[in-house]
Amino acid sequence: MVELSREKQYKGHAFDVSKVYFRLPNGKERTYDLVEHVDSVTILPVDADGNIFFVSQYRIGAGDELLELPAGVLDPGETPFVCANREIREEIGMAAGKLQELGSFFLAAGYTDEFMTVYLATELYEAPLDPDEDEDLQLQVLPKNEVYRRVFAGEIKDGKTLATLLLALPYLKIDQAIKE
Repeated sequence: MVELSREKQYKGHAFDVSKVYFRLPNGKERTYDLVEHVDSVTILPVDADGNIFFVSQYRIGAGDELLELPAGVLDPGETPFVCANREIREEIGMAAGKLQELGSFFLAAGYTDEFMTVYLATELYEAPLDPDEDEDLQLQVLPKNEVYRRVFAGEIKDGKTLATLLLALPYLKIDQAIKE
């Protein structure tokens, strides 16, 4: 595919929307709507006892509160690693002595360019930063086996959280009975 042109249709606080014109390999032209979104991170904070730190917040797209891992968008010029360190301090008041990249992925490549990098955060210690003014987060700490029980029971609905927990399976010792 060859991009022919791009027109900004909407400029918002969290994202922009553009109409993108392409020529397909068969010569036909097609128009796509693209949500242009800053890249982001999700962090899986696990303490020495195997507890996982979550935040619960209202999400307009779900029309409900969702249980999620801490996450956020990169500031201009910020790397995913620096962003992950900042976000866990803002959202759960903890910093990581060790921050290990687990992987990365597009959130919904059919309509957005948002690319997410995910991290496992261990050796946690208190180091709070002021939270973002537009967030109302409730902290929840759950044992990892309870977290995966909820995953396999379909009780966790946030996609980035599910993807991160899947990528973390090789690094966490989960009771086999929970998976069955």
